[in-house]
Amino acid sequence: MVIRGNFKAALFDLDGVVFDTEKQYTRFWASEARRYHPEVKDLEYLIKGQTLYEILSRFFGDVSDKHHEIISRLNDFERKMTFEFVNGFEDFVGSLRAMELKIAIVTSSNNEKMAQIYRQIPEFKPKVDIVLTADDFEESKPNPQCYLKAASIFGVEPNRCLVFEDSFNGLKAGRAAGMTVIGLTTSNSADSISSLSDYVIPDFSGLQISL
Repeated sequence: MVIRGNFKAALFDLDGVVFDTEKQYTRFWASEARRYHPEVKDLEYLIKGQTLYEILSRFFGDVSDKHHEIISRLNDFERKMTFEFVNGFEDFVGSLRAMELKIAIVTSSNNEKMAQIYRQIPEFKPKVDIVLTADDFEESKPNPQCYLKAASIFGVEPNRCLVFEDSFNGLKAGRAAGMTVIGLTTSNSADSISSLSDYVIPDFSGLQISL
């Protein structure tokens, strides 16, 4: 697929976009949902794109005395996670670098998790210009604040930015920011995300940007 436009920046979500980790997180939150809220259907999908603080307050607010246990299990889970690039990501980002596009990671993950990724995959950090995490913005996806902040840091108009997302909340955030949205089917079906995406792709293999 070739996407044409006068783009200056590419903004990537992390889980399910850069790294193929969404299935791992889905298993974790499904386990927590069964533990505390078996009556809530598909809770593990409803939380995607939100910060840990928002997940705990919105979906586990009634068990606030258990938050420390949930966080402890999550920290232990993340220490054992594997981080593998989504197919084609490295080559695609290399092509963006060659075209001198600005590259950002915009994620609801926190700085502690990013530090773990840098330790496991030291070659990752030099691939991007900036990383914005949950510690860098007040409102998480689907609020567009995080993507608009990345564009502002780069000094690039929103309509000249590409957003790569896999979750419904992330796709909505990209749309609300007025950016060109590319949806990946790593977490949801093509049919379910097509209405929120300008383009839908399975991964980055064969994807080209033409300026």
